[in-house]
Amino acid sequence: MANLKEIRNRITSIKSTMQITSAMKMVSAAKLKKAQDAITAMRPYSSKLTELLQSLSATLDSDAGGVYSTEREVNKVLLVSITSNRGLCGGFNSSVIKETVKTINEKYNNTTVDLLTIGKKGNDILSKEYTVVENRNDIFDDLTFENVAEVAEKLMNLFVDGSYDRIEIIYNRFKNAATQIVQVEQFLPIQPVEGEANANLDYIFEPSKEEIILELIPKSLKTQLYKAIRDSFAAEHGARMTAMHKATDNATELRDELLLTYNKARQAAITNEILEIVGGAEALNN
Repeated sequence: MANLKEIRNRITSIKSTMQITSAMKMVSAAKLKKAQDAITAMRPYSSKLTELLQSLSATLDSDAGGVYSTEREVNKVLLVSITSNRGLCGGFNSSVIKETVKTINEKYNNTTVDLLTIGKKGNDILSKEYTVVENRNDIFDDLTFENVAEVAEKLMNLFVDGSYDRIEIIYNRFKNAATQIVQVEQFLPIQPVEGEANANLDYIFEPSKEEIILELIPKSLKTQLYKAIRDSFAAEHGARMTAMHKATDNATELRDELLLTYNKARQAAITNEILEIVGGAEALNN
């Protein structure tokens, strides 16, 4: 009977876990809908703005557009690693951490690399082996364009004053609830569109093209970073919802197996008791 009690305790524990994972799945599903709507609405604007500025920047001379597009010898790099503040989301955080380490070891093996982490999970791991100049866990507490713009402005200043020769962003891009794609995007310097077709665009500019572009470039960079964080935020909830769904399914399967084991053990115990009673009755008759 002690064995039956142990199985009952395990079944009770698993049922409790199922309630937690099921509740977390529903919460993540609700948050995912809002985050997915936000990033879906933002992507076309961000992509078109970036495409336009890259095309027009290719036509500017180095003096007019050089502050954010000047290519320098890469001696010092800043990687912006975007993870989450919370776990229980499958391989969401580990994939970004692995890609960050891969980028450092393979792409910038002989270059000085610093990190700016957004998200507690990435900072906890990466700060043990690499130099983290700043950690912005607070971004997700109030995810607004204004708060992200502060970080983007700091990144732009670090590039303009020569502190870093290249800045890249590493994050999970949201595809759907079950799929997140790790992205490595160059933030600065701005990369012009390859080829001449997009550089010769028939636009009438008022005021001058230089003034318009230099006004829009900072806004475009802020939008690019905001989109990356929004993408990561939606991907996080999708990953957590999927992870909790799988955890609930696994717990259900384990519960059913334990119930079967419990019923078999209980049936065997009852059978033994019946045999003992029958054996005792026969002994009395004899």
